[in-house]
Amino acid sequence: MKYLIKVLLIVVVAQASAQELNVPVFTQYLADNDFVVSPTFAGIGDNFRIRANGLMQWVGIKNAPQNQAVYADIRMANRSGVGVSAYNDSNGNTRQQGIKFSYAHHLILDYKSSQYLSFGISYNVNSFRLAIENFESTHDIPIVDPSITDDRAITNNNFDIGALYRLDRFWLSANANNILQKNTMNFTGLEPNALLNLQLYSGYSVKTKNYSEFEPSVFYQLFASDGRSTTDVNIKFRKYNRDNDFYWIGASYRFLNDQLMNPLNIGPMVGVKKDIIYFSYAYQLTINDLSGFNSGTHAITIGFDLVQELSDCPCTEGKYKLGNRLWQ
Repeated sequence: MKYLIKVLLIVVVAQASAQELNVPVFTQYLADNDFVVSPTFAGIGDNFRIRANGLMQWVGIKNAPQNQAVYADIRMANRSGVGVSAYNDSNGNTRQQGIKFSYAHHLILDYKSSQYLSFGISYNVNSFRLAIENFESTHDIPIVDPSITDDRAITNNNFDIGALYRLDRFWLSANANNILQKNTMNFTGLEPNALLNLQLYSGYSVKTKNYSEFEPSVFYQLFASDGRSTTDVNIKFRKYNRDNDFYWIGASYRFLNDQLMNPLNIGPMVGVKKDIIYFSYAYQLTINDLSGFNSGTHAITIGFDLVQELSDCPCTEGKYKLGNRLWQ
């Protein structure tokens, strides 16, 4: 019995390490909030942008992963931006909270062709623990191993760095998250200490007639701990009115890069912006053995675009333009 409980604890720790390696990035960045992906997007746009996101994964399964996060960024002076993000994440008997402070600087490579280069850095503080208070005796396990005591907790300080290239309505972002290794002494020593997560994010906005546009994009992630990599293929259609309000619809397809035709998640998204208020909803159907036991993953984003003011430097102008009004 003690051996079984220890094995279960090791499994929980392994799942916890995977959670920490991948604080969930589903489709939040597609809710007109590229700052989710990289600090390099901080300050690009003509307002103080706030996004609050709630994500419920595998709804219908007990203790399924949940995540709540808040993102905010704003331009400082003409060529810089700052931002902050905070999250709360739970996954079974694991708990994680964190906060990021970000800075970005934007440069003009060529004014005529609208080429810009941005650099960004984030300082991260992550608190990670196992919910030992939930390890209680049950009918099947009447005695809990007495060695399972106290919180298994650790705080990790880390950094993200990134670069962003923009050419007119095209962008390519390269980001390295958690570039420092983690101290694992508070755990079993069996979990990976390499938290590095490499990301590439690229897309292009195609203007069409009648104040509308299509936006295909690709998001790639590589996890250094075990070599896993995933790719999102996304498409959005956005329709404006004369007041620069809009609605959009889209879809996202995520797959492991060695299983192109076997998606991990697939689903639609919708969003609307009216004046300073933003709202979006995304649904993701998980294609695996759990699909018969849950109703999928649901994400809701509520946002505000405040203090709208045109930039004096084109390197911090928003990528969406309608007349002389610009936003992120």
